[in-house]
Amino acid sequence: MIRVLVVDDQELVRAGLRTILESAGDISVVGEASDGGAAIDAAKHLRPDVVLMDIRMPSMDGVEATRRMTGTRVVMLTTFDHDEYVVEALRAGASGFLVKDAPSEELLRAVRVVAAGDALLSPSVTRRMLARVVNAGPPARTPPPGLTELTEREREVLELVAHGNSNQEIAGRLHVTEATVKTHVSHLLDKLGLRDRVQAVVLAYESGLVTPGDPV
Repeated sequence: MIRVLVVDDQELVRAGLRTILESAGDISVVGEASDGGAAIDAAKHLRPDVVLMDIRMPSMDGVEATRRMTGTRVVMLTTFDHDEYVVEALRAGASGFLVKDAPSEELLRAVRVVAAGDALLSPSVTRRMLARVVNAGPPARTPPPGLTELTEREREVLELVAHGNSNQEIAGRLHVTEATVKTHVSHLLDKLGLRDRVQAVVLAYESGLVTPGDPV
């Protein structure tokens, strides 16, 4: 059973999320919180597998709460129209994000993916929104340390990761095994000093290695 903590300042939103999650059968909502500070306390006490965290809340927002939840898997909840905090949240340690009006199936999949230890990068809306938010600001065109150390194949894998491809999809495109892809991902994360695939995506966009208009 996947244990989830739901964090949102609107009671109706929390109730709706609880209903959807607990209808799945393999997910249990172990607690709720209405702001970041309460979320941190609840996470320490309840030790959830996944935290669904609203970005904008009073007292302490989701970004700061995520930053303080070291080692906790967090999925940020936001609106599609406008949210300048998304990339900052990913840097703070979030494992991905969803729009609040995402289909129920996508919400359930997000919880399962993140609970399994993966990053939430596959849904098309995630790729589109991340590209839009990152591209809104001036990109850091100076290559980050370690980028020049990547092999040609590792750069190719990084670009495919940045476009939201799963290990299976990358393996199919490059005609290699998933184990080989995992090895490449592990090596490039190590060389770039990154925590996970989410940080790799942000770096790829901010460095200019990948831009939203690039073909997938």
